[in-house]
Amino acid sequence: MKHFLALFVFIASFCSHSFAAEKRPNILFIAIDDQNDWIGHLGGHPMAKTPNIDKLASRGTTFLNAHCNSPLCNPSRTSLMLSLRPTTTGVYGLSPWFRTLPELKDRVALPQHFSNHGYRTAATGKIYHGGTGGASAVNGAAKNNAPTNTQESMTEFQITAPYGGVGTKPPQKLIPPTPMGDHPLMDWGVWPLDNDDTGKGDYHVASWTVEQIKNAPKDRPFFLAAGFFLPHVPCYATQKWFDLYPDDDTVLPKILEGDRDDTPRFSWYLHWELPEPRLKWVKEKNQWRNLVRSYLASTSFVDAQVGRLLTALDEAGIADNTIVVLWGDHGWHLGEKGITGKNTLWDRGTRVPLIFAGPGVTPGQRCTQPAELLDIFPTLIDLTGVAVREDLEGLTLIPQLEYAAAKRERPAITSHNQGNHGVRSEHWRYIHYADGSEELYDMQTDPNEWNNLARNPEYAAVIADHKKWLPKIDVSPAPYSASRVLTYDKNTDEAIWEGKTVKRSDPIPE
Repeated sequence: MKHFLALFVFIASFCSHSFAAEKRPNILFIAIDDQNDWIGHLGGHPMAKTPNIDKLASRGTTFLNAHCNSPLCNPSRTSLMLSLRPTTTGVYGLSPWFRTLPELKDRVALPQHFSNHGYRTAATGKIYHGGTGGASAVNGAAKNNAPTNTQESMTEFQITAPYGGVGTKPPQKLIPPTPMGDHPLMDWGVWPLDNDDTGKGDYHVASWTVEQIKNAPKDRPFFLAAGFFLPHVPCYATQKWFDLYPDDDTVLPKILEGDRDDTPRFSWYLHWELPEPRLKWVKEKNQWRNLVRSYLASTSFVDAQVGRLLTALDEAGIADNTIVVLWGDHGWHLGEKGITGKNTLWDRGTRVPLIFAGPGVTPGQRCTQPAELLDIFPTLIDLTGVAVREDLEGLTLIPQLEYAAAKRERPAITSHNQGNHGVRSEHWRYIHYADGSEELYDMQTDPNEWNNLARNPEYAAVIADHKKWLPKIDVSPAPYSASRVLTYDKNTDEAIWEGKTVKRSDPIPE
């Protein structure tokens, strides 16, 4: 009798868990690589055409002041998926894969947490820096001679598909050789020439995800992740997407000549020598307009793929029971501050799209409160009712999803290597570099960040108020850190950029 009762309790408990899981909403998790705020409703570029993302924003709550926690793919995505700051994990560069670190190899990440609570998890494309996290992440770690924990890294999602990336490429690069190594990814322009988008990796990401939506099991909710590669370089797009944007200089972003004159020299150290060319080069080679149009065209192409996913939800009749969260992993410069690319602590390098729509989200809201990508993890927990985690550094966005004007005390904090942090409140951006140099911008009167107020004693109280939010934990780079890693020795006043010493007297690379 005792064994019968025990079996009855087990079955009842299992059935109760299964029933609860069935009633929970699905999650469609959409990532866009290198996507800055050049999205229609965000207003980062006045010509940006993203009707599908804008429609999603109108269906839910969009965060107009959302920021990455690191302006680089691997640390940003690691931070988001673990809800831990880069200053906590020590993951600052393109390596290591976090599963190679003993203290993180068994850490339960976002998709694993939902898998543990009855969700069917599936992914394709770029979700982690190493794709969906499995073999590709292990192979990336091996390139830097890092130890690999294959068993742990293969279980990020229950189901994966190896789609994504650039897709078809032209037989040779479309632009002239770029400085600092002529990296093969540094390319952009019209490709393919026949207006056929089906050869693009992102097209296949969308197609696979659509099939997952159509064939989703009815007995449990899904956590379905789609990671789009574009507008990451090489940003190729077909002619029809270029045709959305004028082929003249009206498409170029606003810049200020001499914009870096009032920024600290240390700001250059964060992107000291990179494959992404400076504004000087793209101007001299007549590539600035081509790059801007390529980026915008690629953004509009990805928007169309997002539209395919949203249409699939509607056609499957599950849109009303699916939480959609769309995010970009960091910003991207296209001439502002004299550079192209990422690796900065200004708004163009940190501001990203962040949209929630679906059950539990008030539609039609535009929130100006600061938000961080590591807030996604605890927010999805609260929206779905799965077990709460006490070991996450993100804050739930539920107050803002219910009422956009709900105040949030903590600003958004972005870090790029140890000691370098941007603190973004609703009104201000404060930047503190490892050598103690600073920047301060009034984002309401100076949204382009052209006037550094940090040396003006009138703003000492503003700086002090933002400085208190600098990370209390600020660890050094994790073992096997590589690619875009910067350290600084206060005793010698020397920076080490990717293994090379940088001195105050060294000319800034062009």
